[in-house]
Amino acid sequence: MGILNVTPDSFSDGGRHVGARRAVRHGLRMAREGADLVDVGGESTRPGAEPIPVAEELSRVVPVVRELARAGVSVSVDTMHAEVAYAAVEAGACLVNDVSGGLADPAMGATVAELGVPYVVMHWRAPSREMDRHAIYRDVVGEVVSELLRRVDALVAAGVDPGRVILDPGLGFAKHAAHDWRLLAELRTVRAAGFPVLVGASRKRFIGAALSGRADGGTAPRARDAATAAVSALAAAAGAACVRVHDVRSSLHAVCMAAAWADGGRTLSPGVARRTPDEKCASWVSPEKAASASLR
Repeated sequence: MGILNVTPDSFSDGGRHVGARRAVRHGLRMAREGADLVDVGGESTRPGAEPIPVAEELSRVVPVVRELARAGVSVSVDTMHAEVAYAAVEAGACLVNDVSGGLADPAMGATVAELGVPYVVMHWRAPSREMDRHAIYRDVVGEVVSELLRRVDALVAAGVDPGRVILDPGLGFAKHAAHDWRLLAELRTVRAAGFPVLVGASRKRFIGAALSGRADGGTAPRARDAATAAVSALAAAAGAACVRVHDVRSSLHAVCMAAAWADGGRTLSPGVARRTPDEKCASWVSPEKAASASLR
């Protein structure tokens, strides 16, 4: 999943792709480089970010989604708002990626159920402006999995098909670096909940901290792409269904190496899958596996 921030203030590339024409060019480039999905987001969720009006988010996101979808690109929408999710899917998006897991907007569950698209449920405890205060855990892996499954229960009660749910442990959201690394080290425990897992580690502060030894991340976000690719390969080897990244090419190459390693070199040149947007979105979910999950 390639990250397309149509925002002036995202932590890594804010302002680089503001404006529909520039954003569409970058989205097309990521698709050519091998992104299965281009994830379009119009609201920054960096630590400390303030919310924006839904009307502003709509104006940023919908034109870009529409143009990319018309060009045959598989598009997802990164939003916490049901109104934006609905409009983006109407414009051609085939997946909703909600960093709040449905907590920010009570209408999201029913909206996703009506739309019938795959839905990424991320672990989230509070809005960006206050999330760091909620990074308190006794057992970060157990608590994250438990809280995610409670969200799935609530969403299923609202009509969401559990076979269309993808879980995201929410690296960097209400978590310190040690929490993020523990979740990655025990990714198989997250997978054992019975749902496909998305990993969003790209350029985040905990990667910079590991490189620099500084809690604030030290290195510039764009200098973390090689380290991000290493995390992508390890996440793939641990069974992640997808990685969400800024630099598509480096992580695609890393994931291909992980696949070749795992199957003894039988997958030497997977290339870019030639599938329709609907087929790409469907490949994210495993209805049989999700249906057997123990929701609690």
